[in-house]
Amino acid sequence: MIDFRYHLVSIVAVFLALAIGIVLGSTELQGPAFSLLDKTTSKLQNELGQVSSQRDTAQQQATEGEMYAQAIEPAVLHDLLTGHRLLIVTEPGAQSAVVSGISTAAIHAGATVTGEINLQPKFFDTSGTAQDSLNQTTLDVAQTAGIQLDASATYQQQAAQVIASEILTASSEPANSRPSGGDQGASAVTMLQTYAASQFLSTSGEPASPATLVVVVTPQNAPSDGSTDQLDQVLIPLVQELAAKSAAAVVVGSSTALAVELAGGKAGSYGFTANGATSIAPSPAPTPSASASATPTSSTKKKAGK
Repeated sequence: MIDFRYHLVSIVAVFLALAIGIVLGSTELQGPAFSLLDKTTSKLQNELGQVSSQRDTAQQQATEGEMYAQAIEPAVLHDLLTGHRLLIVTEPGAQSAVVSGISTAAIHAGATVTGEINLQPKFFDTSGTAQDSLNQTTLDVAQTAGIQLDASATYQQQAAQVIASEILTASSEPANSRPSGGDQGASAVTMLQTYAASQFLSTSGEPASPATLVVVVTPQNAPSDGSTDQLDQVLIPLVQELAAKSAAAVVVGSSTALAVELAGGKAGSYGFTANGATSIAPSPAPTPSASASATPTSSTKKKAGK
C-alpha cells in the first residue's frame, strides 16, 4: 500500500523537475532564442523604415508634380479650345474639386463653360416607379420638342438623346456667331426644368446654351467590393448619346466600364497605366487650333465613337 509519504515525495519531485526546466530555459536557452528574436525585430524595423522613407519620397514627388502641373497649366492649355463651349455633366458622387479643376482648365484653354447638369440618383434608379416616371417625362419633352426617340433604347438613353439634341452641337463655329436665345434656347430651358422638377437632375450656370464639348465626371472611387458599378452600366449609353451630338465627349473618373466600352480605337484613356489607362498622354501632343472654328484636336482626350 502506497502511503502519504510516497505521494508527498512524488509531488515534490514533479515541482522540482518543473523548476529545473524553468531555470534551464531562462539561462541556457535564453541566449540563442532572444538573439534570434532581436535580429528579426531589427530586420523588420529596418524594412519598415525603408518603406516609410519610400512612401514619404513618393508623396513629396506627387505633391511637387501637382504643383508643377498647376504652374504650367495656363501655358500648356493656352488656346487649345478657343471658341468652344463646354458642358459639364456629373454623376452622383462626383467630387466638386474635380469639377472646379475642369472648369479652370477649360477657361485656361480658351473655352467657355456654359454650365453643369448634375444627374441625380433617381436618374439611375432602375425600379419600376422611377423608370415609369423617367419614361413619361421623356415622352412629354420629346413630343413638345418634336424629337423622334429610339424605341430600342433604354429610358436613360432616350432621356440623354433628348437632352443632347436640345443643348449640344457638333458645330465648332464661334459661340458669338450662334444664336443664344429664341425658340431653341427656350425649348432647352423648358426641357431641363421638366427633368429637374421630376428630380432626375439639377443644373447650375446656363447649361441650356449650345455646347460643343461635354465632360462627364464620375466618382473617383470604384466599388470597394469589386462589383460592377451600376451607374456605369447606365452611364455608358448616356455618354454615347452625348458624344453623338457633340464635337467630343470626355469621361473623367474611375469608371472602368466606360473606358472598356468606349475603347477600340474610338477613345483614348490617359493617365496612370497602372490604373488601366492606355498611355500617359495623347501622342502626338495636342496643339492650339489655328482659329476659333478649327475642328477639336486630340486634346479632348476621350472622344467617344460616333
